[in-house]
Amino acid sequence: MGFYSPPAKTTGSSPDQSAQAENLLSEIDARLDQLEQQKVGLKKLNDEYLTKLEKVSGLAREDAKKTLLEEAQKFYSDDLAKVIEQTRQDLQARSDELAQELIVSAMLHGATDYTAEYTVSTITLSDENIKGSIIGQSGRNIAAFEKATGVEIEIEEGNTIKLSSFDSLRREIARRSLEFLIKDGRIQPSRIEEVVAQTKKHMDTVLMDEGRKICSSCGVYNLHPELIALIGRYRFRFSYGQNLGIHTIEETKIGVQLAHELNLSANNLELIRLGCLLHDIGKVVTDEEGTHVQLGVQVLKKYDMPEAVVNAVAEHHEDKPFSSIVSRIVWVADAISGSRPGARYEPHDAYVKRLQQIEDIGKSFPQVQEVYAFQAGRDVRVIVKPELVSDSELTILVAKIKQGLEKNAQYVGQIKITAVREVRATDITKAK
Repeated sequence: MGFYSPPAKTTGSSPDQSAQAENLLSEIDARLDQLEQQKVGLKKLNDEYLTKLEKVSGLAREDAKKTLLEEAQKFYSDDLAKVIEQTRQDLQARSDELAQELIVSAMLHGATDYTAEYTVSTITLSDENIKGSIIGQSGRNIAAFEKATGVEIEIEEGNTIKLSSFDSLRREIARRSLEFLIKDGRIQPSRIEEVVAQTKKHMDTVLMDEGRKICSSCGVYNLHPELIALIGRYRFRFSYGQNLGIHTIEETKIGVQLAHELNLSANNLELIRLGCLLHDIGKVVTDEEGTHVQLGVQVLKKYDMPEAVVNAVAEHHEDKPFSSIVSRIVWVADAISGSRPGARYEPHDAYVKRLQQIEDIGKSFPQVQEVYAFQAGRDVRVIVKPELVSDSELTILVAKIKQGLEKNAQYVGQIKITAVREVRATDITKAK
């Protein structure tokens, strides 16, 4: 028996098609060879032509190229000059525009909500009846409070009390003391003195807290604790009416934004933060002589700050030439923050200096323990050391202080001088 097998399918091309393909490939190869020969021939002709040109002109190829460029430069020199000048003007106009945009952007980032009061702190009472306790019998509590703090109390209508002093640190001690006394409820002269003394001791912690807040707002951390406490004093220092804490935060934000706009490195950015934060630290150094720039440099060297930061502080009033981009940006940021409209109020600074001068004249006498200027300097309270001044000598001391003020102090009108001499005896019984 046989089996059925289907016819096999044929694949591929016919013999005629294969022959045509081979002929086509041969023609292509021949054409490529012909083109290659023509290319070689053209190169040979080009070289011969250049050689003939060199012989005719008497110039080498490079010399001829140079001559052609010079001729073209002469021909188009006027047009080129016009194009270059126009390009320069366009770039100059654009650079000014970019600089303005950069600075405006930086100033917008310098906005701060950090608040400060010039010469008055306000306390709102929960109960208006507390005023009687604050005043005390015949005003003895107010007298004791003003004597202990050197701050004047103003009782306002309603439930508001104002604490007035040109010294913001002194005013802050008074505010905290009064708030504690109101909560405690025991408002009497001896208790007032005790609370004020405790608050003064507690101010070290307050300065650390304020210093940390300012450092945090500026994006700076891990500084030496003593440096942080100094920075905390910014909160209670004014320059031309501008709070140093506000100015520092504002300047740092501007400086950082400028660094971002200029695409500076991360290292330069951190140096700028430190430079802006510390540029005025010499203003809160009160136990040494020198300008705030000199004192600031001394402080930063003491705490091993980077050289670029020290230089930024030394150069931020242009006492020395700028040594780096860090110094330049710290200077620009300082100028923007200090010179913007409403930033500074010069009469306030003159007012503070005048009252400080009045107090310093009183303190120049060795018998004087404390001097407080009230009523814009028209009322001066002098606390004397009772062991150095007798009751009969007190009048003579007041006359000497009056002469010193008349000779050296700047004031308008009259100054009332009140000297206080107080002797106390204290003893403690045995414990039972």
